[in-house]
Amino acid sequence: MANKKKFSFYSVITALHEGQIIAYPTEAVFGLGCDPDNRQAIQKLFSLKQRSWKKGLILIACDYKQLMPYIDINKLTSFQKSIIFSNEMEFITWVVPAKKNIPEWLTGKFNSIAIRITQFDLVKKICCLYGKPLISTSANINGLEPCKTKEEVMTIFSNQVFIVDGFVGRFNNPSKIIDIKTGYLYRRG
Repeated sequence: MANKKKFSFYSVITALHEGQIIAYPTEAVFGLGCDPDNRQAIQKLFSLKQRSWKKGLILIACDYKQLMPYIDINKLTSFQKSIIFSNEMEFITWVVPAKKNIPEWLTGKFNSIAIRITQFDLVKKICCLYGKPLISTSANINGLEPCKTKEEVMTIFSNQVFIVDGFVGRFNNPSKIIDIKTGYLYRRG
């Protein structure tokens, strides 16, 4: 499954449609992702990371419209919506109310879901071409430091993921994670 040919967006989108896990550069680290609606791919992702499903996952998207099937927008005030959707340029992951029908493999033990609208060109293009958000979790074994290079991903995950060629962005740490309803800061970023 490791990249044996030159990177192309077509090959990335094909890998996602086939239920593969992709490793891709984000704003600060390499992420692991897959189709958020493919339960088998997500179970494989949890297994690769040695991570419990109870923690929930982050969805990354190229715009807010891709996130609407997952968010209970009616539980957000106009002010909260404006904060989330007007701060698209900021590197923030928001914890928001999830729709009732969202599977627990996305929300974990919570009734909320974490979302981020990315401005990172490579990921934004993948999401736009795929037509939906991706799972975005750091490329690492649970509890270890996230990978920052393609070579680190290859060392840890070998042929188990499809690696998107590229370099991480300018941030030193993964995004802040903030609960939009309570203001609670889950991660400093």
